Amino acid sequence: MSDRTGVPRGGVSRPWVPAAAGYAALVIGILDILKGVVPRFRETRFSEIAGVLPGSVTTLAEASPLLVGILLIMLAHALRRRKARAWRAVVLLLPVGAVIEGLRWRHPIAAAVSLALFLVLVVNRREFYALSDPRSRWRALWNLVALGAFDVVIGWILVATHTRGMIGRPSPGEQLQHVILGLFGLEGPVMFASERAGDVVYYSLAGLGALTAVTTLYLALRPERPVAARTPADEERLRALLGRYGPQDSLGYFALRGDKSVIFSPSGKAAVAYRVVAGVMLASGDPIGDVEAWPGAIQRFLEEARRHAWVPAVIGCSETGGEVWTREGGLDALEMGDEAIVAVADFTLEGRAMRNVRQMVKRVERLGYTCQVRRAGDLTGAERARIRAAADDWRGTDTERGFSMALGRLGDPADGDCLVVTAHKEPGEGAAPPGGDLRAVLQFVPWGRDGISLDLMRRDRQADPGLNELLIVKALEAAPEFGVCRVSLNFAMFRSTLARGERLGAGPVLRAWRGVLLFLSRWFQIESLYRFNAKFGPYWEPRFLVYPTARDLPRIGVSALQAEAFLTLGLTRGRASLRGRRRPAAEAFGPSPGSVPEPGAAPVVREVRRMPLRDRTGQPEQGGEARHG
Repeated sequence: MSDRTGVPRGGVSRPWVPAAAGYAALVIGILDILKGVVPRFRETRFSEIAGVLPGSVTTLAEASPLLVGILLIMLAHALRRRKARAWRAVVLLLPVGAVIEGLRWRHPIAAAVSLALFLVLVVNRREFYALSDPRSRWRALWNLVALGAFDVVIGWILVATHTRGMIGRPSPGEQLQHVILGLFGLEGPVMFASERAGDVVYYSLAGLGALTAVTTLYLALRPERPVAARTPADEERLRALLGRYGPQDSLGYFALRGDKSVIFSPSGKAAVAYRVVAGVMLASGDPIGDVEAWPGAIQRFLEEARRHAWVPAVIGCSETGGEVWTREGGLDALEMGDEAIVAVADFTLEGRAMRNVRQMVKRVERLGYTCQVRRAGDLTGAERARIRAAADDWRGTDTERGFSMALGRLGDPADGDCLVVTAHKEPGEGAAPPGGDLRAVLQFVPWGRDGISLDLMRRDRQADPGLNELLIVKALEAAPEFGVCRVSLNFAMFRSTLARGERLGAGPVLRAWRGVLLFLSRWFQIESLYRFNAKFGPYWEPRFLVYPTARDLPRIGVSALQAEAFLTLGLTRGRASLRGRRRPAAEAFGPSPGSVPEPGAAPVVREVRRMPLRDRTGQPEQGGEARHG
């Protein structure tokens, strides 16, 4: 077990050891690769320095420094992240290399340094406690592609540096053929005058190929552990907590996404839902459950992050949640923006302030649009299938977006309390649209017993401007019939800056920051989403990002973009869809569809980090909309 500082109990903290070991492995690995690839490098004084360093711990042949260098570079990042397996690998390599060097008396200083480093790592073994990250077998394919390409480049350089020892002048194509065959352990067309040079090239290439094959085979055959490990029992407990404490947070129901894992407090009265992306343990919203039990769930969350050396982060938590996270975890918080919440009792289309919305809604109704508001559980199987098919067809991108403010599914029988709003219009002459008379759909998830939270908004790309306003207005007007008194709409990023920056007396710094946001709004719907939300007269609730240190913010930002599927670094597994069943982790949605767009404008996404993808003209893609922006 570890304490709050991340150091296992009973040990002395030396946080510099993993970083130093990792960077040392990286530098030594680079030196060994240079020593193995460039023959002249072995005769330089720089080579003597590299020989003294423990990079050549397994120099059993001329080709071994190259392989050891690659292994050290592969281990460097894992050492910096305190991975226990990386520590074990280095601790096994160092004494073996020291014994070989000592027996051969080739580099006695290198043997001594190897033993010294071995002792340092053994003494500081408590600093390397992190478990391996859960990964899928797709990692094996990426390893084969990436390491294979690296092998070809390094092998080509290796062959090119021995041109003086070649018989004749082989063409670049013949050299490349020699490299590729050598990776498979076969002789190529290039001949060397020196048998020693030929052996070095042969064994180096064969070693590179063997290293790639072994690592790929290991990754492919090891047991697959899904990212989301939530069991049916966990989901049942989570739904029980939501049933009792659901009114606390409008984002609570999104903890039921299929790609999220969950950690419970020791008492079982609170839970934190999360997903691990790029080494960042991302939680979203507030902990679910009794506020007094939140610290226990937060401590369990932080302990799990330390066990794997993940960076803990929370996106979209409330002010109360942010205070608990920062107090219990020693973290910092940054205001991201505000959530628009409409009080149903105060909503009306009357008055000058609602003139624009009122006119837009009446115009769309005169065009023949009608709306239906129903619980998802009241839909027939055929209706759910038709809505899902239309929603998939209207999505503007192949990747399903959403994480912190998206459920990622539509029509699941377990989500019968969701509120579904559909817009209908009889198709005109010509080919009928895929949804028939269905032109738009909007889904709200439960927010306790008396609230709903916007999850999904999709519309026909050929739909008339103002349809989004009609959907929201009809949902608000029908809310009392379903016992709903508050409706959470979209998230407006940096809303307070936009609002205060335009007021009389705003300072130069605030005006300058507002100007930057207005400039960015040309590409990302920052201001337009704020203006759209403000139309419905909401009150605003701030949302926060919780993070360990400022240096972690870039990494957290990248992982959040990946979680929301605005940045995709994996293989494309075909077009995702809003299927009516919960997806396993391997099929996890990534971020969900859209957000609420301006009248006549393309859809946006409702989340702090989520911005709409754009086509080649620079305009946002139409049709795919979700609650996050």
